[in-house]
Amino acid sequence: MQHESASEGSLAGVTVLEIGVFMAGPFATMQLADLGARVIKVENPAAPDPTRSTGPFLEGSDSSRHSSPFARLNRNKESVALDLKSEAGREAFLRLVAGADVLVENLRPGAMRRLGLGPDELAELNPGLVYASASGFGQDGPLAALPGLDIMAQARSGLMSITGSPDGDPVKVGVPICDLVCGLYTALAVTAALHHRDQPHGDGRGQQIDVSLLESGVSLAVWEAGKYFATGEVGRPLGSAHQAQAPYQAVRCADGWVTVGAITPKTWNGLCAALDLPHLHADPRYVDSDGRHAHRAELVAEIEKATTALTAADVVAALDIAGVPCAPINDYGQVFTDPHLSRRDFFWNAEHPDVGPVRQLGSPMRLSATPARRGGAGPALGADSRAVLGEVGYTDAEMDALLGTMAP
Repeated sequence: MQHESASEGSLAGVTVLEIGVFMAGPFATMQLADLGARVIKVENPAAPDPTRSTGPFLEGSDSSRHSSPFARLNRNKESVALDLKSEAGREAFLRLVAGADVLVENLRPGAMRRLGLGPDELAELNPGLVYASASGFGQDGPLAALPGLDIMAQARSGLMSITGSPDGDPVKVGVPICDLVCGLYTALAVTAALHHRDQPHGDGRGQQIDVSLLESGVSLAVWEAGKYFATGEVGRPLGSAHQAQAPYQAVRCADGWVTVGAITPKTWNGLCAALDLPHLHADPRYVDSDGRHAHRAELVAEIEKATTALTAADVVAALDIAGVPCAPINDYGQVFTDPHLSRRDFFWNAEHPDVGPVRQLGSPMRLSATPARRGGAGPALGADSRAVLGEVGYTDAEMDALLGTMAP
């Protein structure tokens, strides 16, 4: 399938079908869409992506309501409404598959196979199709059939065991980190599979991709794995402190907190000079990184004797001048109005036909020749059904019959 809107970006000319709900699948295809791929989101008209009913909501011109999170997570995509459990809907979907490069789905393992739309069946129809599945625990194994939401993956992956304060209640990472990282890995795997397919040794054939929230979460345990496999020691929550370096954490100030990272000889010297702490610089306990980490509690208490006499702004200013890595702890009201991000044009407006401009988070992928696409906000359910189905040979009468049976 060719489409004029997919004419720019590194993945221009790539058509992606998405059967995604909530976060991991849609976040993966958002990355691909940002990079220029044409993404067609296929939803059941009677049971669409639940994110559509997740608030807060944007008010449309006709008093309709549109999910604010959906409008951002599904930008640069088209929406086709098909009931894949119906013969007519399944036939229409197979026509889309025949001309697609990629399918991304994040339903329960086995759900697509039960519909007759598993990777083996679709490979017979389209041998070049890259078939990517994102799930809680993977497509096989003892946990495969269990429901796998982000918090369950954070729990089983160990992330919640090291997040929060020592002796505190279990705490998850503030963002759905396993969902999001799974989505990023899925997008990366898709681009790798497309590259392989299109090489001479790939023979033009696609492949299956299996990415799980659980393994995505475990893959982040770089420091914890280094400690455990070397010493057998199990990581524990440390608040904001680093697992192996000090001072590398949040420290108190007179009016709040700042983060510091003085872990090299140069930055350690700079911190001691900027905060007028010559006695720490001369203390043999803190002469090297290992010593500072071993005596972290005493060290940070001494540093905070200086920082609690200063405002956070004063501490940041002094450490900036000394070349010591540091930063204030911003809330999202400050982040979304940050002058640095604004100067780099990170935030932008995507047009929505009903609610107007919808503010977007930018893509952190900055490519000089093929910049990330900045198109439309998440589409209304089925907004592109007729246009897309017309491309695969449906007549107006056939579309009337097909879409008429699929009204929500």
